[in-house]
Amino acid sequence: MRLLVCAPLAMEARAVRHGLPVGPPEALVIRTGLGTRRAPYLHGCDAMAVAGFGGALDATLRPGDVLVATEVWFEDRRLPCAAAETLAYELARLGVRAQTGPLITTGHLVRERERRRLARTGARAVDMEAGPLVAAADGRPVTVVRAIVDTPGRPLLSPAAVPGGLAARRTLRRIGPALINWAKTAELASAASSEKGGP
Repeated sequence: MRLLVCAPLAMEARAVRHGLPVGPPEALVIRTGLGTRRAPYLHGCDAMAVAGFGGALDATLRPGDVLVATEVWFEDRRLPCAAAETLAYELARLGVRAQTGPLITTGHLVRERERRRLARTGARAVDMEAGPLVAAADGRPVTVVRAIVDTPGRPLLSPAAVPGGLAARRTLRRIGPALINWAKTAELASAASSEKGGP
């Protein structure tokens, strides 16, 4: 299965590439750009992952932790993500602290008052890109992995967020093998589903 990894920022893309196995590429990592107006280039992929930094809405998430989205809330849509628990398990095998839950995509940086409001929706983290990327997956298996930089106690625009950014980057450098294993599992699930739906 050909896996496309969409990373909004160059530093996120470099970090994810660092963790991928050496040899023939099983995954293509592309930089999609900041914000919700960026469209992915699917390059004939069979599965897609969105990977990068995110902000915690849930105080149990710490800098360097990962949220694997069960679904992405974007505008008025709730977009499901495939096998979040499977990917969280693969990340845990690598020693990455991973949790699952809903993610909200907004078109702007979230300040603390808005963070508190969004937390009351039940979403666990926020980002600025995943929604339109997941929407563009067009039926392909898709997952979203956000390494937490800022938390309710450590706002993004504060000195306290600097070590959170470093911790999140270290985490992104470790997730490559888990993404590839998730894609292989998604391929098997897709094949099994096709057989059941066959004549």
